[in-house]
Amino acid sequence: MKLSEYFENTKGKGVLATADSNGKVDAAVYARPHFITEDRIVFITTNRLTHKNLTSNPHAVYLFLESGEGFKGKRLYLKKSGEEQNPDLIDALRRKSYAMSPADADMEEYLVYFQIDRVRPLVGNDE
Repeated sequence: MKLSEYFENTKGKGVLATADSNGKVDAAVYARPHFITEDRIVFITTNRLTHKNLTSNPHAVYLFLESGEGFKGKRLYLKKSGEEQNPDLIDALRRKSYAMSPADADMEEYLVYFQIDRVRPLVGNDE
């Protein structure tokens, strides 16, 4: 199964982990990635710590835990390849189930693009 199909059809929760240029780590809950190609994805971010970290360190890991029992899922090792502010594209990509909190309503939003460098299962060795 293609990775884009996996994420389109699999329910679960995701966490995007980033670090600043000094290695100080942060992790934040994120929705499933939007696929541009099979090895290029985009996330919608606000102007918070994740975005700040990615300006000084382009590397990140996205951990996805499938819904249900057990520990099934994926780890995507990523490298930032670009970003843009495009409200129309952000609105087009945003999934209908997403509800922005009132506190975030005025936050700047970015599309942050990543190259997928490596895919690993959630638990265990490489696939």
